[in-house]
Amino acid sequence: MSTVTEAEPSFDRQATGSRLDWQRMLPWGLLALLMAAMLGLQSQLYIGQERTVTAIFMFVALAQAWNVIGGFTGYACFGQVVFFGIGGYATAVTMVHWHLSFWLALPLSGVGAALFGAVIGLPLLRLKGHYFAIATLGVAEGMREVVTNVPALTGGGAGITVPTVGEDATTAYLGNDGFYLLFLGIAALSLVVALVISRNRFGFALRAIHQDEDAAGAMGINTTRAKVLAFSISGMLTGLVGACYAFQQVVIFPDRLFDVELTVLMVVMVVIGGSGTVLGPLLGAVGLQYLSEYLRHSYTEAHTFILGAIIIVAVVFLPQGFVNYVREARRSGDYSLLANVRRYRL
Repeated sequence: MSTVTEAEPSFDRQATGSRLDWQRMLPWGLLALLMAAMLGLQSQLYIGQERTVTAIFMFVALAQAWNVIGGFTGYACFGQVVFFGIGGYATAVTMVHWHLSFWLALPLSGVGAALFGAVIGLPLLRLKGHYFAIATLGVAEGMREVVTNVPALTGGGAGITVPTVGEDATTAYLGNDGFYLLFLGIAALSLVVALVISRNRFGFALRAIHQDEDAAGAMGINTTRAKVLAFSISGMLTGLVGACYAFQQVVIFPDRLFDVELTVLMVVMVVIGGSGTVLGPLLGAVGLQYLSEYLRHSYTEAHTFILGAIIIVAVVFLPQGFVNYVREARRSGDYSLLANVRRYRL
């Protein structure tokens, strides 16, 4: 009898450990399957469809990048596009003036965006709420003016052309198939980073800062270091996307790479999908970008109005985002959208 009694707890511990291991590995397995499916999908797409899916990959990466600082940490960065522009112009300038290949310019652009995030993050992350949001928006607008007013380096308002053909080309243009794979890789990287952050101590620290920064500091979390690191990681991912976009577009302009509309799209995708989660920004980016393309082709003149109305309805009925709504509804057993609206007092 004693032998059986001693064996039962051991068996329970083994079963619990196996279940936990399975739960830890499940997201990684799903991510691997998703990447394999996207690789297989490429051969089934027409040129226009391939470009659409490539754009979806780009916004998946941008949404996940914004989610690091805006979702996990709770600091709504309205100037996120500054990292996109820095990454794009860093790539263009290094390829034009330093004659570096794109494959060297790409990581340098990411590192440059991360360093810029650390430098401006130290003073700006002392601000909170709308003060931080407005300050970051001001940084983005200021950087656009800087780029515009140094034409010898950046081409100014006339733009700068990335060398992709001829003797000056350091890296051949990748074409539709190449950029599909490139942006798929960047999207996969952003998902891996988000998954790692969501499951380690650093991610828990960011969530604690989001809930109550003073309490997080009292618990021993170095809130300044955590926030600056999150801002730098977010900036690095956004800068990498900007670098790929600049190479894809060949000719870039300040108004295009520092367009605040890009930040708005990042924020909307994360908010609709569910901020502070990994799945939420992915679903938000895929759903919103696909919906935008469908409406643009089906309702050429009214697509912007229809998309805006859909976004408003989604935010009103699902203010916490789709993924968070499903999670809360499963926990409470109440799937009523009207009850959800009343719960959030909208």
